[in-house]
Amino acid sequence: MEIDKQTVLKLMRERGDEEQAKQAESELPDQVDTDRDAGLLQRFGVDPQDLAGGILGRGDDLPGM
Repeated sequence: MEIDKQTVLKLMRERGDEEQAKQAESELPDQVDTDRDAGLLQRFGVDPQDLAGGILGRGDDLPGM
């Protein structure tokens, strides 16, 4: 699944990981692929399953919602 980097950063900031988010901002690609970038996400403490659940459960992050 591809997720916009800003969505990942928003999740990190919402949980209080501002320092990690700053570092991730410079290291993550603009479009994060949860399979391809799983190692990077884990390094920043982000579980790809959390991202999928957060996006699917929140209409405000989906285009056209």
